Amino acid sequence: MAESKRPHLNYNQIVRIIEPNSSVLDLGCGDGELLSRLIKEKNVQGRGVDIEEEMIIKCIARGLSVFQGNLDEGLKDYTSGSYDYVILNQTLQATYKPILVVREMLRVGKKAIVSFPNFGYYKLVLQLLFLGRMPVTRDLPYQWYNTPNIHLCTRRDFIDHCRKNSITVLEIIDIINEQKLCRVWPNFRATEVIFILQA
Repeated sequence: MAESKRPHLNYNQIVRIIEPNSSVLDLGCGDGELLSRLIKEKNVQGRGVDIEEEMIIKCIARGLSVFQGNLDEGLKDYTSGSYDYVILNQTLQATYKPILVVREMLRVGKKAIVSFPNFGYYKLVLQLLFLGRMPVTRDLPYQWYNTPNIHLCTRRDFIDHCRKNSITVLEIIDIINEQKLCRVWPNFRATEVIFILQA
């Protein structure tokens, strides 16, 4: 699954959330860096899923258990409640069926961790308003014609989706520019959001 670069603080927060000795399914796992950290630092039993062959090869080189799969087809090969955590890190916005993916995460995992760029970030909004062009930032360096991001979502959009679908939000972590946590006006100031969810 195509995805943007993954920030250091993002990884630190996800590692903090995961309980030691848990079972973890990392969807859109990329090159396996996060999953590798979780195995080393939290002793998790982990498995990754990615659609890109190049990423699969990198995961295998790290010694990870990884499968090639299309998240938009669901997680039919995984039984309900079979993992303690299912992670979707910086990939939700690149899926064709984000609602299905989240629903499947909550079916397969006892908890789900979803992170995505916050398209309500004020600099993105201002670029669109005053320049009349699709925004380009350090965190979202793509032009309109080569972006992997096909479903743009704000922090508030996702909160509304969870409320309407009776999804419990256990925690929200707001991050600014990969470097610090956002405490004030997160829908406008956070460049990225991490949600911890439970069905």
